[in-house]
Amino acid sequence: MKILILGGTKFVGRHTAELAVARGHDVTLFNRGHESEPEGVATIIGDRLAPGGYSGLDGLLFDAVIDTWSTDPVAVESAVDALRGRISNYVYVSSVSVYNFKEASAPYSESTPLFDPDKTEVQYIKDKVRGEQYASQSGVPAALVRPGVILGPYEGIWRLPWWLQRIDRGGRTLAPGPKDLALQFIDARDLANFIVDAAEQKLHGPFNLVSERKHISMSDFLETANKVTGGHAQLRWLEPEKVSAAGIGAWVELPLWLTPDDDSVYEADISKAAEAGMRIRTAKETIADTWACMKTLDEMPSNVRVGLDPDKEAAVLNKYFGTE
Repeated sequence: MKILILGGTKFVGRHTAELAVARGHDVTLFNRGHESEPEGVATIIGDRLAPGGYSGLDGLLFDAVIDTWSTDPVAVESAVDALRGRISNYVYVSSVSVYNFKEASAPYSESTPLFDPDKTEVQYIKDKVRGEQYASQSGVPAALVRPGVILGPYEGIWRLPWWLQRIDRGGRTLAPGPKDLALQFIDARDLANFIVDAAEQKLHGPFNLVSERKHISMSDFLETANKVTGGHAQLRWLEPEKVSAAGIGAWVELPLWLTPDDDSVYEADISKAAEAGMRIRTAKETIADTWACMKTLDEMPSNVRVGLDPDKEAAVLNKYFGTE
């Protein structure tokens, strides 16, 4: 197949490009040329947000387009307009965040109502819902791939890498309870596998792309991270009420951690994608491979916005566990 990937140099896009090449497809990337490209692809330089930005694609035909754009949906709209009539399938990477968790019951399936983009203040949700709308208007079968939390090698947000770095530093380490908090996420490589499947099979409609619910508990997650990094950390488990009372924010200060009454992002029904052939590797493999990848990097990304300040962590540990 001739596959066009809009992006294709970072995280999910890069894994997707590498996999598509490995399967023998003719892969073209379209991006601004700011990052190195995977081996085996052709690259056309262009800016989706610039007037006439798609001119480099004029006259070219593709069997499938894969779009990993994550922000302003006008870029999806412009891609649809520029490529209409010259593509046979559109695969848009959206998010389970489009579901209106507040007005539905878990588990959340593809039939769960979406947020009204005009009635939510969360820009990311607005962008993803509208991006889906534009992809659906492409005039060709459109697969709306809705991943949950995405982890794995080359993760840019740095959720799992932050935990691995923190645990590798060793010593007393704040571990937010409850221990049985059930995490649900997908490895970027498994997401890429389904994306290429969707292009090959011309799948259409929405698909939740994430592991089974209760993929791994918070306890097993942190214990595994401790094991793969060498066992330097002494985990100190603290009840979620005390973590919150200490002024520690869920999700950002403690990546992946949510209070038990706010864990809707870990409640997606994945039966439809499973029936379509989705394959999920173990959480322990994702953790180990991410650590192995981190050890090959010269430095951490400069735009990391997650993680708990060491002084703040130390103060909470001293308060609840004494000054060992």
